[in-house]
Amino acid sequence: MFEARLVQGSILKKVLDAIKELLNEASWDCADSGIQLQAMDNSHVSLVSLNLRAEGFDKYRCDRNLIMGMNLASMSTILKCAANDDIVTIKAQDNADTVTFMFESPSQEKVSDYEMKLMNLDQEHLGIPDTDYNCVIKLPSGEFARICRDLSQFGESIVIACTKEGVKFSAAGDIGTANIKLAQTSSVDKEDEAVDIEMQEPVTLTFACRYLNLFTKATALSPRVSLSMSPDVPLVVEYAIGEIGHIRYFLAPKIEDEDNA
Repeated sequence: MFEARLVQGSILKKVLDAIKELLNEASWDCADSGIQLQAMDNSHVSLVSLNLRAEGFDKYRCDRNLIMGMNLASMSTILKCAANDDIVTIKAQDNADTVTFMFESPSQEKVSDYEMKLMNLDQEHLGIPDTDYNCVIKLPSGEFARICRDLSQFGESIVIACTKEGVKFSAAGDIGTANIKLAQTSSVDKEDEAVDIEMQEPVTLTFACRYLNLFTKATALSPRVSLSMSPDVPLVVEYAIGEIGHIRYFLAPKIEDEDNA
């Protein structure tokens, strides 16, 4: 038997909003430690890794490991039926081919349940190596979303350059060029508004705007985002999900002007 109950059910809606445009379907790996999801996006350019810890749920039970393959558009349709303040419970039997979503209003006066067919998905687990990154930039997630949105008007790629002075985002295209610089903030009353840069050595990498903009769909989950960069390894864009876990997006840098680009 698997059962996970979340009083703040709106978190699940936000999690789905953060992944459903990148992934059509995905396997939710449920174990006694929590729920994980890991999948390449539809065009095999980026990787999504999601972790929801068991202790972050208000009730969590997983008698044996369970892999639930779900169509994310269908799951999103069901979650749209939940009000933002509803309590959400996900239930499945050990060998079930369906999963049940139960929504309860805070007053318990309305309870609805939806059953969804599960899919058999053939998905391999990719080992994500632990990497020490040359630069880790932490900034307000709303600011990062705005930068990605604004710069995507200028070109298909965003260059992220990190130095000890700060971080520079730039794009170039038919209109012209755009540069946005953020300096490391020294004194900020509100921690959520700080720009924090940990740098071993400077890094400049180029990424596809389209994917960065899709990653910023997770902005609603967290006031902060962290960008971890090193040469020749994928960028990691990470958002915390409250007290319950995190979502990480991995995106390989663009290799410019080379034969294998």
